[in-house]
Amino acid sequence: MDTEAQPTERDRSFPPAGPEDTSGPVGLEGRSRSALVPRITRSLPGGRITLALLLCLLFLLAVNTLVARPFEIPSRSMERGLRAGDRVLVNKLAYRFGDGPERGDVIVFDGTGYFGDADYIKRVVGVGGDHVVCCDGEGRIRVNGRSVDESGFLFPGDSPSTVPFDVVVPDGRLFVLGDHRSDSSDSRDRLGSPGGGMVPVDEVIGRADGIVWPFDRATGLHRPDSYARVPDREADVVRPAGGGHG
Repeated sequence: MDTEAQPTERDRSFPPAGPEDTSGPVGLEGRSRSALVPRITRSLPGGRITLALLLCLLFLLAVNTLVARPFEIPSRSMERGLRAGDRVLVNKLAYRFGDGPERGDVIVFDGTGYFGDADYIKRVVGVGGDHVVCCDGEGRIRVNGRSVDESGFLFPGDSPSTVPFDVVVPDGRLFVLGDHRSDSSDSRDRLGSPGGGMVPVDEVIGRADGIVWPFDRATGLHRPDSYARVPDREADVVRPAGGGHG
């Protein structure tokens, strides 16, 4: 009889796991994230204050590029509402997702190749397809057969225009005038030039929505009701020969 002790089978299983220890050090990923801000602030002169200022600057640059931008009024051409030196906030998204500029809007546009190598601010008087005439029997500008009362925003003492014109605005273009008509270079001065003084809609930077500086003049800019009553088209009026200037 074999009396040699038989070897017992070794237990190869791991000991039962204890409760998970959550008090240990944070993993590398969590540690690197939580240490990122302190590392940046330590590397900057001024620490957190400098970082906060840089973040604000980046935010303002993004807003200026994509949403809105300030514009300084360079001349007296938009008095009485806008004075030279005023700063207005230009809404760059105003026409991005909806309709284009409307009659009565105050817009900022790039005048390169049309007005001059600069940005300009003017009021839209006619949009594509409009028949704009100066003037009716009472000296008022007429758009699509409707006379427009501009007395609410014209510079005191100015007439709507001392230059007669009779134009049809091409599609995709705008006929623009300054509110200080006797001190404004605008579409009237370029009727015989290429483009006929009409601003391409694609060159519009945005709509001026309000004065933001100086603070004592801060106010919103609104489309005058007199333009809201202008009909879209003037179907029953004979157009100028050749479809107008430009």
